Amino acid sequence: MARIAVIGAGMGAMAAAARLAVAGHRVAVYERTETYGGAVRRFERDGFAFDTGPGLLPLPAVYRDLFVKTGKEALEDVVDLVQVDPSARHVFADGTEVALPNASRAGVVAALDEALGAGAGQRWGDFLVRAREAWDRTRRPLLEEPLWPNWQVLAERDPYPSVPHKRLLRTRRAGTLAEIGAWELRDARLAALLESHVLGYGLDPRAVPASAAVLPYMEHAFGTWYVRGGMRELARAVYERCLRRRVEFCFGTEVTGIPEKGGRAAGVEFADGSVAEADHVVADVAPARLRALTEHPLDADGDVRADDPVLPRPARFTALLALRGGREAGAVHRTVVHAPDAGTELDFPAAPGGDRPVCPSVTVLRPDDPALVPDGAHESVVVSAVVPAEAAWEDGGTVRCCTDFLVEAAGRAVPGLRERLLWHEVRTPVHTEGETGSGAVPAPALAAGRGRYLHPANTTRLPGLYRVGGWSHPGGGLPHAGMSGALVAGLIVEGPGFRGSQ
Repeated sequence: MARIAVIGAGMGAMAAAARLAVAGHRVAVYERTETYGGAVRRFERDGFAFDTGPGLLPLPAVYRDLFVKTGKEALEDVVDLVQVDPSARHVFADGTEVALPNASRAGVVAALDEALGAGAGQRWGDFLVRAREAWDRTRRPLLEEPLWPNWQVLAERDPYPSVPHKRLLRTRRAGTLAEIGAWELRDARLAALLESHVLGYGLDPRAVPASAAVLPYMEHAFGTWYVRGGMRELARAVYERCLRRRVEFCFGTEVTGIPEKGGRAAGVEFADGSVAEADHVVADVAPARLRALTEHPLDADGDVRADDPVLPRPARFTALLALRGGREAGAVHRTVVHAPDAGTELDFPAAPGGDRPVCPSVTVLRPDDPALVPDGAHESVVVSAVVPAEAAWEDGGTVRCCTDFLVEAAGRAVPGLRERLLWHEVRTPVHTEGETGSGAVPAPALAAGRGRYLHPANTTRLPGLYRVGGWSHPGGGLPHAGMSGALVAGLIVEGPGFRGSQ
């Protein structure tokens, strides 16, 4: 039985802790805040409740596997998991709207044909077939296996089998997601639908490799899900599973260092100088913070780094709206209100220093969930957008401007919003940084792009120290965090020869 010290109580950290405890190890989690879940939090006021982090769950199989492997229990036995249908309603800049069925290729094709014109659905359906091929080629190395030592293989070749196009008398294939939209989808609204899947992570579709096609494919193939009571209920279930497996949690306990002994990580050090000894240390923290915890070099030549200065550092701005009046019949759980100026939006996440903020695409979540409201005569709505992490979020004018953008956009999704609004709360990147240690939001790992879209490996150059969570392989998002926990547990239990679940 080994002693395991886990830094942080995020979803990836707790997933690793539960699996390690089941394997017979003694696990202690040290969390600097007073609660678990990382970014998966809840805000409550006057009988209203809101998710302040992820509002939906893609690829629930990751958490189904976690609960089966740590207790032979179905995910549906510990949370009330429901499929969201339609998956999303999209409101485009030209006023066109379309509601896309959940996990139904035929239904999506028919809906797009009806809303955007004959042929639009078929082009999207053909794209999904190619995206599936990219998914099949990258699923194991990107999601189910530790990052290979020769990770450059993933960085060089784009797995997306794009169709050839004649450009300047030469045959070319789409190398970026934006080129897929322009050359293969051939409709500005389909392109906006495609690009929304990477804009949601603050990635620029003009730069992100075509391999990012796996993101819309994941949503299409595995559906979109919601946990009744809010996504915080999923965090609660994982936390309680850890407790049942005798994982120890120490809240309000900040780790200030990772001491070494014999060339290995030997435990965690606290502000008062005391040390909790451990055989392995698992860190669910952003790269800059992890480097500050140890004097051991973690960024030697050849490492993949999540904080690549070439990439923008996106964050999320959220408005929580308390409304009088219940949801109208036929209300959709999720609406994406696309930016009025798609071209300007693409410059937004990377350019926080402009003359004035630019209205981005906005996601509006309207759960049909009695647990989130005082009674049936009220509604709880969460509105969010990706913004630059480096903007002046402590400036009241910047916050008001962004809030106005979000509320205005939400008015296109919620009838009579302004008249129904009782009060609102905003959550800026400053709040996110206070809860998670970083105001930025990590994106999922992607193949190609010269490795800029990969994340640091779960192992480090300091033996006994492991990375877990959204800032490590395989990147950000609820399912990816759960996968990182499984990878770290496998590496510790089975050793460096571990090659992922079969």
